[in-house]
Amino acid sequence: SQIVHDVSVEGDEALFRYTKQFDGHDLSAETVEVTEEEKQEALYRAKPEDREVIELAARRIEEYHRHQFAQGWSMVDQEGAELGQLVLPLQRAGIYAPGGKAFYPSTLLMAAIPARLAGVREIVLVSPVKGGKLNPLIAASAEVAGVDRIFKIGGAQAIAALAYGTQTVPRVDKIVGPGNAYVAAAKKLVFGQVAIDMIAGPSEVVIIADETANPAFVAADMLAQAEHDEMAAAILLTPCTDLADAVAAEIKKQLHTLPKKEIIQKSLLQCGAILITSDVFQAVELANLFAPEHLELMVENPKGSLGHVRNAGSVFLGSYTPEALGDYIAGTNHILPTEGTARFSSPLGVYDFYKRMSVLSFPREAFEKLSGATSHFARMEGLDAHAGSVDVRMKHSKKR
Repeated sequence: SQIVHDVSVEGDEALFRYTKQFDGHDLSAETVEVTEEEKQEALYRAKPEDREVIELAARRIEEYHRHQFAQGWSMVDQEGAELGQLVLPLQRAGIYAPGGKAFYPSTLLMAAIPARLAGVREIVLVSPVKGGKLNPLIAASAEVAGVDRIFKIGGAQAIAALAYGTQTVPRVDKIVGPGNAYVAAAKKLVFGQVAIDMIAGPSEVVIIADETANPAFVAADMLAQAEHDEMAAAILLTPCTDLADAVAAEIKKQLHTLPKKEIIQKSLLQCGAILITSDVFQAVELANLFAPEHLELMVENPKGSLGHVRNAGSVFLGSYTPEALGDYIAGTNHILPTEGTARFSSPLGVYDFYKRMSVLSFPREAFEKLSGATSHFARMEGLDAHAGSVDVRMKHSKKR
């Protein structure tokens, strides 16, 4: 809260001070924004094979999200009044891309492409840099996704800069993209001053599997989830005791081959579980209570089970639809509600970068038909001036 307050009051001065304190490098008004030369230098360092897979992911993400366009509408009611709604893109969106312990060019694609498709006028990216140099994968993803400006800032101070604006960082209408706990806390603090996508917690997967599932597949997907960080949750729900035992054995077997072994072990110990249910239906009911970010259905009839799913950010059907596909190449968005918020929240999409505006047009005849009821309702609420604004028109209309 102190960081957010200081940036809101002091602007660049606090932004650069906290960047020096937390990220260890000096910035100024002249160096905070990535120049065209710096971007081109970073793009030059991007491997061609990396650029190729980023472009493939971008094409698939765009293809999927093109189905999410929203349109305005209008109607003329029985009184002759025209009522409608305009759907307008936000003017400026801010995207946060982590650059500390981890960096996720995939998340940048997931955030920027829907914003561009919605028609956002300017897309601003903030991402902390190591050694003062832009990460080549972040540069390539920003280029492919259509990001307009990039700033070398991160943490709570970057969120505050986007929310309030500084002398060099423009104020945005909405901030999207996950970060660490400090970024999440800052987004919560600035909400209301600016729109945000969500308060992202640790990542999570619930896997529902029956006797038809391959235990090696299940174990691999649990390990993939657990390597995010020590607080990531990987949970298996199964009515099959033999499968549960086989998955536990596979986890031990596969764990030794992975470089992030220590993180995975802590994650599984603190937040992992294998639970035996009476049947698949009970497993789905438990998953609905958990409302997981990711839900995998490795069961004999995954589409049949899908009909009972009510709460999940994204659902993966069948043994050959691992979460990793959705994270990178499938095209669906991987910025998803966590910590049970899938009960009322949705994946990030094009619709998150629109706002809706009501439009009303009453000709005199339509006004006359509804004026009496309007005036009456205003006086019911004790708002005589509201009623008066209708009454004066009624009197004028009767004179004509």
